[in-house]
Order: sequence, then structure tokens, then C-alpha cells
Amino acid sequence: MTRNDTIRVEVGNVPIGAGAPVSVQSMTTADTRDPRATAAQVNELAAAGCEIVRLAVPDQEAADALPAILAATEVPLVADIHFDYRLALAALEAGIHKLRINPGNIGSEVRVAELAAAAKSRGVPIRIGVNAGSLPKSLVDSYGRTSRAMVEAALWHIGLLEKAGFDQIVVSMKASDVARTVEAYTMLAERVRYPLHVGVTEAGPPPEGLVKSSVGIGIILGQGIGDTIRVSLTGDHVAEVSAGRQILEALGLRRFGPTIVSCPTCARRRADIVRIADEVRSRIAGVTAPITIAVMGCEVNGPGEAADADVGLACGNGCGLVFRHGRIVRKADTAHMVEALVEAVLEEAGSHQVD
Repeated sequence: MTRNDTIRVEVGNVPIGAGAPVSVQSMTTADTRDPRATAAQVNELAAAGCEIVRLAVPDQEAADALPAILAATEVPLVADIHFDYRLALAALEAGIHKLRINPGNIGSEVRVAELAAAAKSRGVPIRIGVNAGSLPKSLVDSYGRTSRAMVEAALWHIGLLEKAGFDQIVVSMKASDVARTVEAYTMLAERVRYPLHVGVTEAGPPPEGLVKSSVGIGIILGQGIGDTIRVSLTGDHVAEVSAGRQILEALGLRRFGPTIVSCPTCARRRADIVRIADEVRSRIAGVTAPITIAVMGCEVNGPGEAADADVGLACGNGCGLVFRHGRIVRKADTAHMVEALVEAVLEEAGSHQVD
């Protein structure tokens, strides 16, 4: 997949843009004023594979908690700040790795320039976060709450930072409507070379939120647009990370570990494919090699249709055939075929050099 050419910014030790791997982000739900609870949640997200974590910083007490949170975590952190530029300055002083602001609601151009200078001196990038629900009234009056209005808002905010001599910029263009979100990102990608943070905001709880986010983010990334993503769900923040990683894997943009390919169940199946797939997933939880594992329910969907898999199982009448790279390597009875498959997976994983 050919990706858009964007500049690179560094968020702590995580690069964004210029061909860097598309990174996965999420946001804490703990009260940032409670550093212990917030740090615990950051570390939980990091353990799940989150590469950048955003924190809400609504007041000075939250800003004062940042040094303790930074000291107790290792993943890069983003301070989400609205209205009060002094909170952004405090976050920079604390050592935050990135700011998320809207320059238009931070204050005068003088304050924007002061903030831009402070961020530039520390090598801290700024994300401009445009949301369809909080557009400037003048743009809504001119264009309505449309993708055009979102793009114009982003360009205006970008202009404020560029006027202040700042170019370490990331931009997001989020709406709860998938079509509007896709159109906004597509339009903006034609106008700027700044890396884009992609997501569908207020997507809702699963499964609706997962579907909307997967469709929206998938369409945008499929066009080669986007450098970092966040799946926004009403619910478990760790589920956001899992969903984001799965979206990237489905598009072939990242590999985080094994992928299980299993056939849809039908009347031809020779075994309980749902149970087998679940058992295999559980038993290979510690495997990190980027290999593909196929679980096929009958001879029709057997080695032939899963020939691209590294390792697979084709269930037959009372037995199962284990294959590697399309070649049958073992025949096992029904009671032992899952064990045979797992053994083959571990052998295959051992032969791979993990990136």
C-alpha cells in the first residue's frame, strides 16, 4: 500500500509520519488529578500494546499531577488541553511528550506564539484536534457542519501555528459520521503534508462503535492516508487498543503477532471450529511471531484454500491434517489434532525472526 508522503514528528520515542509504522493510541478515563490511578491505567494500556496515551488536563491540579504520572510510566504521553494556554505551558514544563490543543480556543495570537515557542524549544509536537461538533461559528455559518468546514478549521489552526514559526504539527479531523470523517481526511490530505491522526469520534459502544470505527478508519487508511490512529469507544479503553491493532493487521500495515484464519462454520464442518479456534488462540497467547494459522473445518476448505497460511489444520472424518506452508506434515486423531496444531505453531514460530 502506497502511503501519503508526510513530514515526521517525534512523540517521545515514537515517530509519526514519513513512512513510520502507523501507531496506536488511546486515552485514559481515570481522573488525571489522581496520579496513581492514571499511571496504572497508562501502564495497562501500554501492556495491551498502546504506543501513545492521551490524558485530559482540565485544570491546574491535573497539570500538577503530570510529573508523578510521567515518572511512573514509560509510554509517550499527550496532554489534552482546552482554553487555558497556561495549562499547556505547565504540561510542557512537566515534560509531556505532545500537546493536543485547538489554537483557536487557546487565546490570542500572542499566547499561541508563546506556546509554540515553548513547544519548539522542547521538541514537543502539537496535535490540532478538529471535531465536527465544536467548529467556529463563522465556519458553520458559511459551510454548515460539513467536511469543508472541518478542513477550513484545520487550515486556520495550522496557519496560526505556522505564523508562530511552528511546524511540528499533527492534525485530526473527527466526526461521529463516518462519511463526513472520510471526506474531511481525504480533502485535507490533498492540502497539507502534516501527519494525520485518524479516528471516528463518539463512535459509541461496541459493537456499533467498533463497526463505525473499523469502517471509517479502514477506508481512510486504505487510501494511504493516516499516520496514527485511535479507536474511540464508549467502554473498555483496552478494547480500543485491541481494535486498533486488528484494523492495522487487517490492512496489512502492521503485524503484532499470530493471525488466525478460520473458515465460516457450515454443515460440512467435521469439528467444532469455534471451540478449536478459541482453544488455539488461548494456547498461543505467548507467541509473538507474525505467522498465519489456519483452522479449517473440512476437506473443501482444507490445505488448498489455506495454502498461504504458515501453519494450519484441516479437520476430516475422525482426524485432522496438520500442514505447514501447504504441505501436510502430520495426521492426528480428533482428540489430539489441536495439540498437533499447537506443536506445529510453536515450531514455526521458533523459526521466525521477530521484527
